[in-house]
Amino acid sequence: MSATIFLAGATGAIGRKLVPMLIEAGCTVHGTTRKPERADSLRAAGARPVVVDVFDAKALGVALRRAKPDIVLHQLTDLPFGLDPALMEEGRVRNARIREVGTRNLVDAAVAAGAKRMISQSIAWAYQTGIGPITEETPLQESATAVRTLESLSLVTSGIVGTVLRNGLLYGPGTGCDAPNGTITLHVDDAARAVLLAVQTSAIGVFNIVDDGGLVSNAKAKSRLGWHPLKRGGE
Repeated sequence: MSATIFLAGATGAIGRKLVPMLIEAGCTVHGTTRKPERADSLRAAGARPVVVDVFDAKALGVALRRAKPDIVLHQLTDLPFGLDPALMEEGRVRNARIREVGTRNLVDAAVAAGAKRMISQSIAWAYQTGIGPITEETPLQESATAVRTLESLSLVTSGIVGTVLRNGLLYGPGTGCDAPNGTITLHVDDAARAVLLAVQTSAIGVFNIVDDGGLVSNAKAKSRLGWHPLKRGGE
């Protein structure tokens, strides 16, 4: 394929895996980072670095208009490395701001730049429990307001078609967690592959991207995206 991609969060755990996958698939990738010192690593990976802060709506709009992307990928998070418990309280506040304010800025800029699709990272552990099998149709917790905002902006904004990937708790290289820790988990490589498959297909809507055998069903992603978690040594 020859799509032009604007990847917000290109130097995060998933973004670092995703950039070479997109390049190999034939995409032109504009990858964002807030830190100028990371531009060289993006360039070395084959992406066109964009140094911009998602909270700077004006600069973000300029960057999107310059890139003229077909698809915008929202992989922005702001959580402590390895989900360090001592730093998580502040991290949750920062992450909620990205989901609410940052997503609004990114969606507005994407629409203004003429992008046709938006694929956003969400989470698969915000469901209400105790009401049967957990699928994409299961209601989210009432307290998950920032997640609801991110997903709503991605899915129902006029002028853009949205896909939301609800990831399990990440583990693997670059995540700070070497092995699954919990019942709703996902290897970072499998997370990146799910984004690539979403780019390559016309599947829209919400998909659970999680390891097999947990509390949350990944059947929809398997049937609609052709995605499945890979087996690894020791599993």
